[in-house]
Amino acid sequence: MQILHYEKLNKAQKEQALERPAINAGAQIQAIVAQIISQVREFGDKALIEQALKFDKAEISSVKLGKDEIQKASARVDKNLQNAIKIAYANIKKFHEAQIFKGVDIETMDGVRCELVSRPIEKVGLYIPGGLAPLFSTALMLCIPAKIAGCKKIVLASPAKINDAILFVANLCGVDEVYQMGGAGAVAALAYGTQSVCKVDKIFGPGNAFVTEAKRQVSADIKGAAIDMQAGPSEVLVIADKSANAEFIALDLLSQAEHGADSQVILACTDENLALKVSKAVEKELENLPRKEIAAKAIANSRIIIARNLDECVEISNEYAPEHLIIQTQKPRELLARINNAGSVFLGAYSPESMGDYASGTNHVLPTYGLTRTHSSLNLGDFSKKMTIQELSAQGFKQLAPSVEILAENEKLHAHKRAASVRLEALS
Repeated sequence: MQILHYEKLNKAQKEQALERPAINAGAQIQAIVAQIISQVREFGDKALIEQALKFDKAEISSVKLGKDEIQKASARVDKNLQNAIKIAYANIKKFHEAQIFKGVDIETMDGVRCELVSRPIEKVGLYIPGGLAPLFSTALMLCIPAKIAGCKKIVLASPAKINDAILFVANLCGVDEVYQMGGAGAVAALAYGTQSVCKVDKIFGPGNAFVTEAKRQVSADIKGAAIDMQAGPSEVLVIADKSANAEFIALDLLSQAEHGADSQVILACTDENLALKVSKAVEKELENLPRKEIAAKAIANSRIIIARNLDECVEISNEYAPEHLIIQTQKPRELLARINNAGSVFLGAYSPESMGDYASGTNHVLPTYGLTRTHSSLNLGDFSKKMTIQELSAQGFKQLAPSVEILAENEKLHAHKRAASVRLEALS
């Protein structure tokens, strides 16, 4: 891995050191996605069946899976895997149940009552990628909070033929409908509906450049659907001091690198000896990875940055704003208060990113590409919306109305003023 000394870099070089690989939905991808969306809107299921054959090399006769098919697929899943999924399910459920909104109900002044309540999004579509890896873990991360939030219609889509473990999760979580469809076509079907596919209010889930572009296009259309977030390639930044285990760090970096060739991993550390050890460990561990070719391409876009101290490491991390942040230092929690920009934080040598990716309980659907400066990790609140309520007694209204009259008059909104004035007259 490339090793850089942060203090020796000028401002432009520092910015370059923290640059991500460019991700632009080129004009060609935009045009292809627009065409796919158009085909789905015009031909519905027929287009989806043709796309399954063209893009996924899968011959299917229907888009929607029957409950019998889902049950049979679930029964085929290895018992050890079933048990592991159930443990992950329990932890994720527990953490997300703790996020249930309690509501706000206060009197801002005598007789003026204001409330904030939560309501579930009625229909949600959960997209689970099925290309390089069948992400049944993502199915858990999306299905569980959707169910806890109380969404009335939960549907799941994944490219044909859907992996048995994904169907096991769908069955375990009580998903209402499952569709075997993938890519931009699946996003279009969820956004607009087809003969078999339910039109949803909001689409969740990661995907490749075509899925991401499709989500962008349908979310920009008033007749389309809302989306969870625009997600880019996966990334991790590790902060480490000389006490850290180089092999642990190397495997944490490679855990992200094996996601895709466009992933990026960064180590910000305080010790040059550790930097050299990590670089060698990455090289060694890389040789044994089944996804070596993919990980190697990601490592080529990655680097190790040597900082003067941990304060500078935190500065680097906040500037980069990583999707995943791992802190392997002697006292990792001491740095937490200064971390402002990160999707999910992993504290200590025994909190590798894979714990959060699968089974600790936190959600692994996270903002990437610096969006952690303004966006949150996926949580229960993403499956609901908030509604404000106000209720004024006659006495409360009489106290507040004169102020509202003055405010409305000065904004030259006379109907607003009259709405208060007429009621005051009625009360007197």
